[in-house]
Amino acid sequence: MSGRLTVIGLGPGNADQVTPEASRAVAEAKFFYGYKPYLDRLELRPDQTRVASDNREELARSKDALVKAAEGHEVAVVSGGDPGVFAMAAAVCEAIEAGPTEWRAVDVAIVPGITAMLAVAARIGAPLGHDFCAISLSDNLKPWELIELRLLAAAGAGFVIALYNPISKARPWQLGRAFECLTAILPGTTPVIFGRAAGRPDERIEVYLLADVDAEKADMATCIIIGSPETRIIKRGDRPALVYTPRSASGSRK
Repeated sequence: MSGRLTVIGLGPGNADQVTPEASRAVAEAKFFYGYKPYLDRLELRPDQTRVASDNREELARSKDALVKAAEGHEVAVVSGGDPGVFAMAAAVCEAIEAGPTEWRAVDVAIVPGITAMLAVAARIGAPLGHDFCAISLSDNLKPWELIELRLLAAAGAGFVIALYNPISKARPWQLGRAFECLTAILPGTTPVIFGRAAGRPDERIEVYLLADVDAEKADMATCIIIGSPETRIIKRGDRPALVYTPRSASGSRK
């Protein structure tokens, strides 16, 4: 008899932002597969087992978890943020589609979580108040040319853009190149939010203008939100500024 595989989103890192549904799913599972820093967030019982792996082993992790679930066990695949946003839910589905028939009989559930762009947006105001999109700058699974095409299309259409996986030691130049692309389309006064570790003790939320932005201020723990031409900054004296995108839009400015 097949078991159950639950893909659990733990949110951006603040324990208060783990949903009750996710907490219940953690309590019910016996075997936990995930990236070690995410597994380390869990307070597991002695009868629950961690199986840690590297962050770049999503497909292999999914296959291992499905093997265990197909044996009849209660299995969890743990993801940071929301598991459906550049995370483990898609990897599990990919493994099931390409895997043996018995994996399709596994009971699969996806438990949503608060994703990074929502946590960052909430800390600064409402930059996602109108149409927006999310783009990963990682070119591990898609060509950089496609990323540039999507950046230019999104900016040209007036979307607010949330950038995930902006920079790493292996990918040190892509974020700077992304800003170069966007500068060709967006005004230099466009607000850019660098949200690092939103909700955690080492949180850092900073607002720049596109003309002044410095890619080196970001790391892999940073989610970047680039406003549209409609996005505004409200200065409030001694209080932190609010950044928001109005609910209405004027359309093409050509």
